[in-house]
Amino acid sequence: MKLDLATPAPLWLHSQLRNDTHYLGALPLCAVLLMNNAACPWIILAPASGQWREVIDLPQDLRRQFWAEVDLASHVLAKNFAPEKINIAALGNMVPQLHMHIVGRRADDPAWPRPVWGNLPPNPYADAVAGIDAWRRGFAAIGDF
Repeated sequence: MKLDLATPAPLWLHSQLRNDTHYLGALPLCAVLLMNNAACPWIILAPASGQWREVIDLPQDLRRQFWAEVDLASHVLAKNFAPEKINIAALGNMVPQLHMHIVGRRADDPAWPRPVWGNLPPNPYADAVAGIDAWRRGFAAIGDF
């Protein structure tokens, strides 16, 4: 799977996701978003169209594709950011649109060992372009998955 950089940020993304993230590109099913908090490596996958609320709402073939993309993103995170732990979660308490958080955690991150939600101070990327480029290089380096 390759990250499609030519696809613009989709209009169907929930406004909270648009406000809190930088768009990285698209996988076959999901928009790939970088959380705008440099405290820890954190991406979000949002399945196309935005019509689903829960993973179980996805048709079976799309559910398999979704988990394959979560696996890919997890491998990119592990290979390029060397976290001690990878947290994967679909909370949806604030954003009803289905989206999956993939967060790299380390004992020295500001929220450790607590969850990142509500425990991380704002820490926007000083150079968002550099953060975006690092993730895009990570997806390119992983090759076909």
